[in-house]
Amino acid sequence: MTNLPVRMARWSAAHPWRAIVGWFLFVALCLGAGIAVGGNPATSEDFRIGEAGRAEAMAAEGGLQQRPLERVLITSRGGGSPPGAAAREVAERMRALPEVLAVADPVTAADGSAVRVDVTMKGPELEGKRHVDPLLAATAEVQSAHPELRVEEVGSPSIGKGVERLRGDDLARTEVIALPVTLVTLLLVFSSVVMALVPLLLALSSIIGAVGLSMLASHVFPDAGVGTNVILLIGLAVGVDYTLFYLKREREERAKAGGRLDSRVIVELAAATSGRAVVLSGLAVAVSSATLYLADDVIFSSIATGAIVVTLVAVASSLTVLPALLAKLGERAERRAVRKGARTRRRGGGSRAWGGRLTAAVLRPVSRRPGVTLAVSVLAMLALSAPLLGLKLTDMGRETHSRAIPAMQTYDRLNAAFPELKAMNQVVVRAREKQAGEVGAALDELARRAGGQAGVRTSQDGRTSLLELAVPHYVSTEEAQGSLRRLRSELVPATVGKVAGARIAVTGDVARYADYPEHQKRKLPLIIGALLLVTFGMTVWAFRSVVLGLVGVVLNLLSAGASLGVLVLAFQGTWAEGMLDFTSTGSIGSRVPLFLFVILFGLSMDYQVFVISRIREGALAGVPTRKAVLDGIGSSAGVVTSAAVVMVTVFASFAALHLIEMKQIGFSLAVAVLLDAFVIRILVLPSLMLLLGAWNWWPSRGMRAAQRTVSPELPSLEKVG
Repeated sequence: MTNLPVRMARWSAAHPWRAIVGWFLFVALCLGAGIAVGGNPATSEDFRIGEAGRAEAMAAEGGLQQRPLERVLITSRGGGSPPGAAAREVAERMRALPEVLAVADPVTAADGSAVRVDVTMKGPELEGKRHVDPLLAATAEVQSAHPELRVEEVGSPSIGKGVERLRGDDLARTEVIALPVTLVTLLLVFSSVVMALVPLLLALSSIIGAVGLSMLASHVFPDAGVGTNVILLIGLAVGVDYTLFYLKREREERAKAGGRLDSRVIVELAAATSGRAVVLSGLAVAVSSATLYLADDVIFSSIATGAIVVTLVAVASSLTVLPALLAKLGERAERRAVRKGARTRRRGGGSRAWGGRLTAAVLRPVSRRPGVTLAVSVLAMLALSAPLLGLKLTDMGRETHSRAIPAMQTYDRLNAAFPELKAMNQVVVRAREKQAGEVGAALDELARRAGGQAGVRTSQDGRTSLLELAVPHYVSTEEAQGSLRRLRSELVPATVGKVAGARIAVTGDVARYADYPEHQKRKLPLIIGALLLVTFGMTVWAFRSVVLGLVGVVLNLLSAGASLGVLVLAFQGTWAEGMLDFTSTGSIGSRVPLFLFVILFGLSMDYQVFVISRIREGALAGVPTRKAVLDGIGSSAGVVTSAAVVMVTVFASFAALHLIEMKQIGFSLAVAVLLDAFVIRILVLPSLMLLLGAWNWWPSRGMRAAQRTVSPELPSLEKVG
C-alpha cells in the first residue's frame, strides 16, 4: 500500500500525456459501456419489505399484483355539479390507448362536487410512470374541450414522473450553487485558476465515469433510482477532497525543495504521503458504504453501489492522472513560487493559508489544558446529541412530496372530494382451491367487522383472494396506523386466521408505511455493529494502533450522534420550517439515520487518515508525540478546513431540494462535516491524543523504536503568533 501510490505516480509523471489521455479515454469507455449496456432499474419485487412485501408476493403469485393506477378528477370551476359528458369523453379516450388495461365507470363524490374516472394501466406498478404521457395528453385534450371544468389527472405514475422532474430540476440547481462556490473556495486555497480547476475537473470526470460503471453494476445490484443522486453527492465531495489532499502536499514539498528537486521527484514525495492517505481514505469510504448491503433493501444497495463506485474512481483519478497533471504544471508552479519568493516558502506552499495564526490560537488552549478542552468539547457534542433520544422514524411517503409538483395539488383535491381514497389496507389470503368458499365467507365477515368500503378480488385458480379496505385517513395518522394494528392483531386472527392451512398477510399503503421503518430499525444494530468493526479495523490496519482504532470509533459515534441530534432538533419541530423551506412531518425519514451513519463514518476517515498520517510522520521521525500532535494538526488544518468547506457546500446545496428526505440528508451531512472538521479534528482529537501520549501508538513496535530515536527539534506551532 505504501509503494503502490509512489509507483503509479512515478510512471504517470514520467509519461504525463499517456496518463492524461488514458484517463479521459477510461472515463469515455466507462460512460459508453454503461450507455451501450443500459441500466437495470429495480422492479416491484425488489422493493418488497416485511409482511407487506410477503403479501404483495402472494398477490402476484395469484395474478392480483398491484397495477399502475391513474385517476382523472373532474370538478366545476364555478362550484356547481360537473356534467357527465366530460367523464364519458375521458373514459372513451382512455379505452382507446394501448397503455390502458381497464377503465372503470365514472364515480361521483358523496357531496356531488366532483366526478372521477379510474384508469388501470398495463404492466408492473413501477413502470407506469414511463408510459403515462399518453394518458396525461388525453386528459389535457379533454380539458381543452371543456374549459369551464377542471379536468386533471393524478396517480402513482404521474406523481412519480413529477417527482423525477422536480428532482432533476433540483439537482441542476445544486450544481449551479455547488460548482461556483467550490471553485471560489479552491481559488482562495491555491491563488491559481489552473490549480483550482484541476480538482473540479477530476471530480467531474470521476462522476461521469462512475455513472457509466454504475449502469453496469445495476445488473448485479438493481438501481432504485437514487444511484445518480448519490454519485453526484459523494463524487463531488470526495473527488475534490482527494485531489485537494494531494495538491496541497505537492505544493508543500515544492516549497520545501526551493527549486532544488525535479517536478517528478516532488510528485513522488507527495504520493508517498498524501497518495497513501488518499488510498486509505477511499478504501475506508468504500468498505463503510458496503455495510449498507446488509440492510437487505434495494434502495440502500443502490446507495452503496453508487458511493463505492464513485469513491474508487475518484481514488483512481488521484493516483493516475493527477500526478501527470502535476508534472506538467510543475514548472509553471515553480516559476510562480520563485516570483512570490520567501513569502510562499514561509507559508509552506499555502498549507496554512486557512490555518496559521487562527489554528495556533485554537491549539494554544488545547495544548495547555487538554483535559478541560476535551471535557468541554465532548459535553457540547453530547448536548447536541440529546434530541436524538426523541427520534421518530417514518417512511416519507407520497403525502410528504412537495406541492410544487402539479400532480400533488390534484392529489389533495382528489382526497378532499373522495376521502376514502387516502389509504388502503389489503388482506391477501392464499389457500387450497376447495377452501374458496370458506375464505370468501371469512373475508366477508372481516369486511363487516372492519366497516367502511370494501371489495374482494379472487384469482382465476380460486386459490388467492384479496380484500381491499378503504381507510379515509392519511397513512401517517394514528387512525390509519391503528386500523392496521387492529386488522393484524384482532380482525384477521378472528376471521380468515381460522381457515386451516391458509397463508395470510396484510399489505396496502398503511402497511408499507409501517413496515419499512420497522425493517430499518431491525437492521440498524447489525449495520452499525459492522460499521464500527470496519472503522476499527481500517484504522488499526492504517496506523498499526489499537488505541487509535478505538479513538476513531468513539469520535465517529460522537460526530454522528451530534449531527443526528441537530437534525431531529431542526426537522421534527416547526421552528426551522421558514429557514429551511419545508413543512415538518414531525419525524425523520427512515432511511436518513442509516445513510448518515454509514456515509459519515466513511467521510470522517478522510480527515482522520489525513490528520493522523501527518502526526504519525513526525512521530516516526522521532519527534515527541506531544509536538507531533500539535504540529500535525496545525500543518493539516488548512487542507482540512478547505476540504470541509467544499463538502459543506456540496451537502448544503442538497438541503435546498424540495424532496424532504433529500433535504434532511443534505442538511445532516453538512452539519456532520462542520462538526467533524471544526470540533472533532481541531479540539477533541488533539486533546485526546495529548492526554494519551505514547499510548496513542500501542502496540506498534516501530513507533516505540522511533520515539526512542533522538531527532532535531522543529519549530512548534505553540510558538506561532
